[in-house]
Amino acid sequence: MIQYIAEDIQLPILQKQKINRWIKDVAAGYNCKTGDIAYIFCTDERILEVNKQYLDHDYYTDIITFDYSEGNIISGDIFISLDTVKSNSEEFGVSFEKELFRILIHGILHLCGQDDKTPELRAEMTRKENLAIEKYTD
Repeated sequence: MIQYIAEDIQLPILQKQKINRWIKDVAAGYNCKTGDIAYIFCTDERILEVNKQYLDHDYYTDIITFDYSEGNIISGDIFISLDTVKSNSEEFGVSFEKELFRILIHGILHLCGQDDKTPELRAEMTRKENLAIEKYTD
């Protein structure tokens, strides 16, 4: 089951059924099936708190993915700061919706085993995000 939860912020308008199908399709491309996934939409302050508490990082970010996957069944909690998604969309000159989709699928790609710890891996992750976004808009 894929859940969409808002913590002290308004839930963005989402076509949940379409997004759920898209997520399952992208995961299948990595030989994964979706288990329990919770998207938790929050503020910058909340994601900073989570980053400090669980990862010992003292900085803002757009997404934090906690991976509870077992085998090829992907599960996890995905925290998304809507404040940072908004500022990133402005910085990169893309719509809020497109940046939100990028972040939604970014977490799924992590759960599917994709990494972005080096510049090369980050570039590959961006390529995979773009391919996934194209699938959504088809």
